[in-house]
Amino acid sequence: MALSEEDREAAVQRLQTAYAEERIPHEEMDERLGQVLTARTRGELASAMASLPEERPEPTSTIAAAGGRIRRRGAWRVPRHLKVASAFGRVHLDLSRAVVEHPVVDIELMLGTGRAKITLPRDATVDVEGLSTGWKDLRYQPRRRSRAGGPKIRISGSMGFGRLKIRHARR
Repeated sequence: MALSEEDREAAVQRLQTAYAEERIPHEEMDERLGQVLTARTRGELASAMASLPEERPEPTSTIAAAGGRIRRRGAWRVPRHLKVASAFGRVHLDLSRAVVEHPVVDIELMLGTGRAKITLPRDATVDVEGLSTGWKDLRYQPRRRSRAGGPKIRISGSMGFGRLKIRHARR
């Protein structure tokens, strides 16, 4: 089966992380990196990644409220995995000035009623395939021109009767 660039980039990221966490020595990273970069199929990629020590699981940060408002803005540190749970009320996550250290950020929304708004950095890309909505629709219009190298924000979870608006920062 053909190999996508996304698969290759994910493998390179795993190797770099394993090296940074001292789970593999430099020589092994160089050897595996060469195999990953020259792989043409998923089988060749799997062979290059075989027996790679397991990643340390990253904890999920949770922000929860029964009602009221959940708001994060300014220079807050965005975790790799973020779960936001609210029975009713408003949620506003502003990532435009946040410190995003991860190439991929997973945000799981568990919302009952109310509104949610997520403001993204200008160069971010968004994946909302894992999100199910109840009564209201998702409002998101992808940027026409996006600069490469920005974080990928994957939004999943479920929303009951609220509305989610996703937009990119203007500056």
